[in-house]
Amino acid sequence: MVTFFIALFMLIAGFAVYAKFVERLLPPDERKTPAIDHPDGVDYIPLPLWKSFLIQLLNIAGLGPIFGALSGALWGPVVYFWIVFGTIFAGGVHDYFSGMLSERHNGGSISEIVGFYLGPVMKTVMRFFSVVLLIFVGATFSIGPAGLLALLTPESLDMHFWLAVILIYYFLATLLPIDKIIGRLYPLFGAALIIMCLGVGGGMVAQGYEMPEMWHNFGNLHPDGLPIWPLMFITVACGAISGFHATQSPMMARCIRSEYEGRKVFYGAMVAEGVIALIWAAAGVTVYNGTGGLWEATNRLAGQSALVYDICNTLLGPAGAVLAMLGVIVCPITSGDTAFRSARLTLADWFGVDQKPHMKRLMLSLPLLLCGGALSLVNFQIIWRYFSWSNQTLAMITLWTAAAFLAKVRHNFWPVVIPAVFMSAVCSTYILVAPEGFGPMISRAAAGSALSGAAAIDAAAKAGYPAGIVFAAVCFVLFWVKCVKPYQEKKLG
Repeated sequence: MVTFFIALFMLIAGFAVYAKFVERLLPPDERKTPAIDHPDGVDYIPLPLWKSFLIQLLNIAGLGPIFGALSGALWGPVVYFWIVFGTIFAGGVHDYFSGMLSERHNGGSISEIVGFYLGPVMKTVMRFFSVVLLIFVGATFSIGPAGLLALLTPESLDMHFWLAVILIYYFLATLLPIDKIIGRLYPLFGAALIIMCLGVGGGMVAQGYEMPEMWHNFGNLHPDGLPIWPLMFITVACGAISGFHATQSPMMARCIRSEYEGRKVFYGAMVAEGVIALIWAAAGVTVYNGTGGLWEATNRLAGQSALVYDICNTLLGPAGAVLAMLGVIVCPITSGDTAFRSARLTLADWFGVDQKPHMKRLMLSLPLLLCGGALSLVNFQIIWRYFSWSNQTLAMITLWTAAAFLAKVRHNFWPVVIPAVFMSAVCSTYILVAPEGFGPMISRAAAGSALSGAAAIDAAAKAGYPAGIVFAAVCFVLFWVKCVKPYQEKKLG
């Protein structure tokens, strides 16, 4: 339990100390924000700080800090290390810059920001990449809550029924002004989320569960022998750093009333999500008495939704489980609706479509929901794997964009470059060694036969690990040549 509370304290201290340091790299000033300068009654609407923070938190705190943290907990208490340091030095930095750069560019979508700093080719790549990712997110965050609701309701209201209900809600939240549904429902959803966190975290403490300590179990405890690098850093996803957040931050960049709210809304929401991930990672290894028990429960219950329900029921009993489960259902729904909304905004920025007229919003919203509905029929685990990798790749690109901005204004870029290099190595290594990437092909070439599981990853790692390091080094060299040296020469000139 000591490890858990140390990790919790470090997350809070990270916001109190390091967030202020990061804020000085892109300091707020008295300029008018887009919401104050030109409100449009649809997407650019001034909101109070508490509401902007709550919407941002609920936007980003989807299934990632719950399902991802439970999957990450299979490696043992070492996952605390990544959640804490990833949140403070990577995720918080990523979210602050993605939000503030969007605010400085009139609330522009992340693809437009990337294009401004990294060039037109990257803009085109990011436009496709971010829209596809957002549709993946919308589909992913439809299946999960539908499964949870089906567990809590009569058999006649099955998963397909709830999936239809959720997709209809997503359509309305995508189409209508942000203050009509999202702005009104999110305070209630936020209360459910807070009850869930307090219930699960408090239940472990109140009932005297013995949480594994990192100094007794620091290392790879995954029952299936899967390596920590790079799988854990992709699996945990939203609980430490998430490119999905870069697609969500522009929505609040269009609603904050002052730049001085940026640190609290963007960096603060990421820290809050880190706390959620920490609680669920701890619950996974604590309730099931270690990674072996968690692995057995994951396989026995056949799905993360059932695993979450079992944890809530164990810690809080039937009545408390329902309250806690509502919080878990709220998390993905409040990310799925804004995922489709962000996709609409990205397409609108891409094609220059005015979003004030109803019909123009409908023209973009309907195809997005149809694509999401079709993807929701695909196996959840397959969608999650590709979502996780594409999610972290987007985070990598966003960090390099922030680094390019800091180089352009001749500011200290190292606090952004270091996590950018790290995530470059993580993402490139993962796609080379993981089963859903080039792993099977590389492992067959290395071993001369088809392998599976940890053996396949180990075989692919012989080529994948060095290649990942080389890719990260190439990214850094390109950054130095394309972004740092030109501005250094201008300064000297």
